[in-house]
Parts: sequence; C-alpha cells; structure tokens
Amino acid sequence: MFDGPFDVFALIIAIAAFLVAIKASSQAAELRRRLSSLEETFDAQRRVQPPPLTPTWEQAPATATAAAEPPPLAPEAEPTPPPATEAVSPPPLETSTEAAAPPPLPAPAPSFEERLGTRWVVWIGGLALALGGFFMVRYSIEAGLVGPGVRVFLGGLFALALLGAGEWTRRKESISTIQALPIANIPAILTAAGTAVAFATIYAAYALYGFLVPATAFVLLGLVALGTLAAALLHGPALAGLGVVGAFVTPVLVSSGKPDYWALYIYLAIVTAASFGLARIRLWRWLAVTTIVFAVLWTFVGLEPELQVAPHTFHVIAGFTLAALLVVCGFMFGPTIEDGEIEPVSSSSLGAYLFAAMIIVLSSAHADLALIAFTLLVAGTLFVAWRAPAATGALGAAAATVFIVFAEWAVRANPDMLVLPGGPLPGVGPAAIDSSVTLHLVMAAAFAAGFGIAGFLAQGRSNSAVIPVVWSAAAVATPIAILVALYARIAHLDRSIPFAILAVLLAAAFGAATESLTRRDTRPGIMISTALFATGTLGALALALTFALEKGWLTIALALMSLGTAWISMQRPIPFLRWLAAIFAGIVTARIVYDPRIVGDAVGTTPIFNWLLWGYGLPAASFWGASIFLRRGADDPPLRMVETAAILFTALLAFMKIRHFATGGDMISPPSLLEFALQVCVALAMAIGLERLRLRSHSIVHNVGAIALTAIAALISVFGLLILENPLLFSSANVGGLVFNLLLLGYALPAVLMLLLSYAVAGHRPAAYANTIAGGALVFALTYVTLEIRRCYHGPVLLYGGTTGAEQYTYSIGWLAFGVVLLGVGILVNSERARLASAAVIALTILKAFVIDMSTLTGVYRALSFMCLGIVLVAIGWLYQRILFRRQVAPPPAPQTGS
Repeated sequence: MFDGPFDVFALIIAIAAFLVAIKASSQAAELRRRLSSLEETFDAQRRVQPPPLTPTWEQAPATATAAAEPPPLAPEAEPTPPPATEAVSPPPLETSTEAAAPPPLPAPAPSFEERLGTRWVVWIGGLALALGGFFMVRYSIEAGLVGPGVRVFLGGLFALALLGAGEWTRRKESISTIQALPIANIPAILTAAGTAVAFATIYAAYALYGFLVPATAFVLLGLVALGTLAAALLHGPALAGLGVVGAFVTPVLVSSGKPDYWALYIYLAIVTAASFGLARIRLWRWLAVTTIVFAVLWTFVGLEPELQVAPHTFHVIAGFTLAALLVVCGFMFGPTIEDGEIEPVSSSSLGAYLFAAMIIVLSSAHADLALIAFTLLVAGTLFVAWRAPAATGALGAAAATVFIVFAEWAVRANPDMLVLPGGPLPGVGPAAIDSSVTLHLVMAAAFAAGFGIAGFLAQGRSNSAVIPVVWSAAAVATPIAILVALYARIAHLDRSIPFAILAVLLAAAFGAATESLTRRDTRPGIMISTALFATGTLGALALALTFALEKGWLTIALALMSLGTAWISMQRPIPFLRWLAAIFAGIVTARIVYDPRIVGDAVGTTPIFNWLLWGYGLPAASFWGASIFLRRGADDPPLRMVETAAILFTALLAFMKIRHFATGGDMISPPSLLEFALQVCVALAMAIGLERLRLRSHSIVHNVGAIALTAIAALISVFGLLILENPLLFSSANVGGLVFNLLLLGYALPAVLMLLLSYAVAGHRPAAYANTIAGGALVFALTYVTLEIRRCYHGPVLLYGGTTGAEQYTYSIGWLAFGVVLLGVGILVNSERARLASAAVIALTILKAFVIDMSTLTGVYRALSFMCLGIVLVAIGWLYQRILFRRQVAPPPAPQTGS
C-alpha cells in the first residue's frame, strides 16, 4: 500500500498532528485568556517606564516583536475622573500612584502541553504541508497520472494555495483579539511552506523537465526569493531567513556553461538591497550580517587568472554602497544610535566589503580597475566614518587592507624576501609583476594624505575618547606602513636618500600635528592622540635613519624610539606610551636574536670601534635612559621590561666585544683562556655595579640581574677557567710574561673582584651567599699562586714538563706564605673571614706536606719543607695566643707590711 518508509513516516506525522490539534482546540480559551493578561501587563509596564527612543541594532528583537503585534480593535477607554466630592476622602489603596504599584508577577513558563499544542503542532503542520506537496508530485510521477507539464502546474497551484492561505490567516488574525506567537506563527508557517513548494516547482521545471531556460528559471527563482523577503515584513524573521537563503542559493541551483557575471551581480545587488531594506525596517541584525556574509562569499566566484574585474568590482561597490546607506547607524537611512558609540555591525559591514575589494586586487595582479575600485572604497570608508562615528571601527580594516595591498605588491616585486632555508615559497616567480608604479605611487600619496589629514581633523569632534584615538592611530600607522612597503618595493631595502627625505617630511608633519594638539583645549582622547602623533614622529625619524644609513641602524633607530617614547611619557603621563617604549625594547631584542652580529659579516676587525659598539652600545644607553625616565612614573611591567633590555644589551655589548677582541673578528672561533678571563672579570664587575644600584633603586630587575650575572660568572669560572682552559690541565695556551700575563687576568683579578662582590652583598643577602663568593675568591687566589709558581719553572706553556723537587717545595712555601699573608691581613683589619681563609690554606699546606712532600721530596727539600712548616705553625700559634686571644693574668697581690 505504501511505497516506502518515507511515506509511512509522513502518515504517522499527519495522524499525530490531527490528534494533537484536537487536544489543542480545548486549550484555545485558556490561551486567549493568558494572552490578554500578558498584553495588559505589557501595557502597564510601558506606561510606567517608556522604552528608549533610539532604535539601534541591539533593540531589534524587542522592536520586531512590537512591530509584529496587530493593533487593537478599538482604543482603550480612558478612566472616568472621580467626582469633586470624592477628592476629599482618602483614596483607596487600589488607586495609588503607578510608581508605587508593585511590579507585576512574571508570567508563568509555558507547560509541556502548552508548547505541544501551540508551537510544535504548527511547525509539524507546516512541514507536513510542504512534504505533502512533494509527495503529491512524487506520486503523480510514479503512477503516471499526469504529464510533466501538469505536475509543474499543479505544484504551482499548490504553492499559490499555501501562500493564499497564509495571507488569509494573517488577515483574520489581524482583526481578531488573539496575538500570534512570534515563534509559532501559523500565517508565517503557511507562507514559508508555500515559498518552499514554489522554489521546488520552478527548480523541477528547469532541472528535471527542461521547461525553462536558465535565464527564465533564474528570474523566477529570484522573484520568489524577493517575494519571500517582502512577505517577511508581515510574517516575521523565519520567512526572512528562508528568503535570504533562497535568494543567495538560487544562482547555485541555476547554472549554465558560460557564466554571466554581470547578470549574477546585478541580481545579487537587487537581493542585497531588498535584504538590507528589510533588515533596516525590522532592525534585524542577524539578517544584515547574513546578507553580508553571503555577498562576500559570492565575491570568490570566478577568482581565476582570467578574472573579469569589472563585474566583480561592481559587486563590491554596490554592496558597500548599500551597506553604507542602510546598515551603518547614523548615516543616511541607517538606524539611529547615540553619539560617540562604535557599533559592530556598522563597522564590520564596511570592513567586509573592503576585504572583498582587497581580494579582487590581489587576484587580478593589481589591475588598474581593481585598484581604482579599492581606492574608492577606502575613500568611502573615510567619508562614512567621518559622518557616522558608529562606523569608526572600519578605519582599522581600511588601514589593514591598504597595508596588505602594498605589502603584497612589494613582495611580488622582490621574491627574494620570501626565500627560506628550504627555498622560495611555492608560486613565487623570479620576475615581479608589471603593475603600474605610477598608479601605486598616486594611490599611496592619496591614502597617506587621506588618513593623516582626516585623522588630525577628527580630533575634538566627538564626545567619546575612543573615536579620536582610532582616527589618530589610523592616521599615524597607515602612512608609515605605506612608506615601508614602497621602500621595500622600489628601493629593495637598500640605502635610499629620497625615501629618507620622505620619512623626514612625514616626521615633520607628525611633529606639527603633535604641537598643534598640545596647544588645544582638553577634549576626550586628546592626550592619547597627541601621544600617538608624537610616537609617529619618532617612528618616522627612525625610518629616516634606516633608509639613509646601513641596515644595522634599524636596531639603533628602534632603541632611540624607545628612549624618545619614554621621554614623551614623562611629559604626557599616558600608560600606553610606557608600554610602547617596552614594545620597542622587545622589538630590538628580537632583532638581535635574528642576527647577533647586527650587520652580518660586515662587523670588521677593528678591536673597539666596530658595528658591535654602535649596535649594542647605543641601544644599551638608550634603554638605560628610558628606564630613568620611566622610573619617575612607577615601578611597573613596562619599566621592568626596559630595565631588562638595558642590562641585557650592556652584558651583550661586553661579551660580544670581548669575543670580537679575543678572536680577532672571527666570531665563530672556539673560546680561549683570554676570552673566558675577560668575560668573568666583566660579569663580576657588572654584578658589583648592579648590587650597588639595587640598594638605591629597590628594583627587582636589578636584583635578579645581579644574581644572574653572578651565576654566569660562576659558570664561566668553573667550567671555563678551572677546567676547560686551565693551562695546567687541558689547555696548551701561552700565558705570556712572568708577572703580567693571562694568569694575572684570569685568576688574580677575578679573585679580587669576587672578594669585592662578597663584601658588596654582605649584610644585604644571606650569609651563605656572600661566604660562597668569598670561597670562590680564595680558590682563585690559591690557583693563581700555584699557576704562577709553575710559570716560573716551565715558561709560558704550563701543560708540558714534569714537576721537580724544587718546584714541589716551592708550592709548599708559596701556599704557606699565602696563608701567612691572609692571617696578617685578618689580624690587621680584624677580619674573621680572612683568618678562617688562612686556616684553610695552611691546613691544605699541612695536608700536602704529609701526603705529597713526604713521598715525592727527598734530601734537603723534604727537610726544609717540614722545618719551614713547623716554624710557621709555631709562629701562628704564638700570634693567636699573644695577640688574638691573649688572656689577662691577674697581678699578684701586693706584700703586706707590718706596722
């Protein structure tokens, strides 16, 4: 009986709908009562607190609901005033003022039965009607009752019947006292089912039977879609959604072998206008956004090497114009909005079409017509944002798309910029595009002047602080970005005096704007805008240095920008400027990570005055100056970032200069004893300086920096000087002369600096920290004594040759003398630490005498070793007894004399 499970399912739905409809009819009276009660409550609330008068996109749901309500049959009767005699009596509680009346109780949530009878039945009924039309067509085909033409005709009649039923029920409800539920409106469901059947009938006549040519089917489907949008004015948002989807999907359903883009985009312009108009009338944000998304997606059709630029540019220009007229709040026919508010849909609608225009420019290899259209859209964005502050957010999209267009033009002309270790990127050819340089230069001048002048003139026009800041940010960033792109495209990142002159002129313009804004009265956002123009001045000057000088000057220029921004933040205490100074410091740090030699192989072999001095020294000085300026404000994260950069660049300057000096300019040579010795001395000296500085600044960065430099010095000392490059263990280095040699630099001087550092931290850090550093000083001092003795016996190369008895005896005498000197110093300055160090050295000497000297020395040297050791030990004991720990003996009592 049934042809398949789909038919059985349809029958079950129909039976269920019939049974539920019977149940729903019994709830009609209760539904009318509740709806009347809700309407009275809503009217009472509206009289107490009227709604706002500005119909922005945010108010779309409430406005749409109010618009969908039918007007009452008759105006409400005015209450009859009481007689004059009743005015003397106290009014009853029921007639108290409306402001004192308690708020009405919220309406109870609909029950499951109410949802089933008032909503789900309507939805299932609409679906059943649409399926019924489809099943009727299918049955007529399978049974062969009627021909294709009759089937199409009956489908059209059924669609018209549903549309007529929807309109009839809508009019019946409009003259009744029953308010339709917005999410289950029976007229809207019937109309939606009718439009669905109409779509299916026309498409079947075109695709299945060939009754219609593509042009006719296209026009008919478009008319149905537009009619659906028009009907949505009366039937609500559900029908609007169906109409907009059907309108934009129609070109996909109807296609031909040779697409006609002009016909397509003219049709889409009509659909977009209708959809935007409906969204504006009903204030449906979602409809405007959906239309924009579909319209922009249609831009990607036909983006091929032989792109038809003219129809595509017409599409984006038409869509942009319609969005400006109907979607942007506060402009022409758009919704109203409060002054000074940036509205997301207004800004994103213009930004979406700017993105589409940019895609056309890139896909057409910068065709002249595409560039002109893109320029018109950018100019239109500036004009609309000037007249309608709600679209100010589109300035960011305009600036970004302008930079992308010029940056892509520069990269296409310089494919070597995309060369990576694995080779050039796919699709990048060896030749640049042949676009007109003159047209790009004219566009660049127009964009720079438009953004810059408009951004300056926009200051003080709004009561909002955000809007002038957005204008000033676009006015500063866009000209600088365009100048960089042009420099990369035309000068190929080489030195260029003309571009340096342009950068200086741009800096002068920004400086004049800064000076003018400084003299103006205080307005919202004026301080931040002034700071942005001042930062643009510094940025343009930095670019001028980069364009005019070698590439390494970019590092210096950015560091100077950090210093200048910090100084401006002192004059204009704006938090954004402090962060900007820190950002510049971060950029410079990332720059040296990319190329630590600043200028690659062009460092040179000059020991001091080379690119390392300028590339690290000037940024270090700039960051120290910036930290001084920023510290006058507060100890915050931007200050700590700049202080970290200052310490980092100072340390890197010292280490890189040492490496350059020790290797003779060959920065990739292995390390040496000289390099390790200099690095340890410099690290210890900087640690001492930071320890002194942190006591005054109380900066956590100075504190951590001192500890980090001490740890670096310790690592280099242990692994570099004592192990890897120790001339007595592994290194065959030539230490030099008898006294003034590498041993003095690598072991004696670090010992002195470690001792000074231990005294610098004494009393300010834990005692174990200071004692550890002092212990390192003792180890290095004893190592120096030992290595210097070996230098006297073996010459400048200490690694080779055996140890004689005289040398072994000299070690003992030298250690013993060193211990005695430490003891003398400890007694003179009353230093317990020096005396303990002396005890440690003498104990080590005793151990050597009994372990090594007794077994290796013979003859007179063994005797002399123990004799000297004994004499020294006895002398030390006498010193401790007589000087350090002398006991006061009580004098004997005086003799008594007899009387």
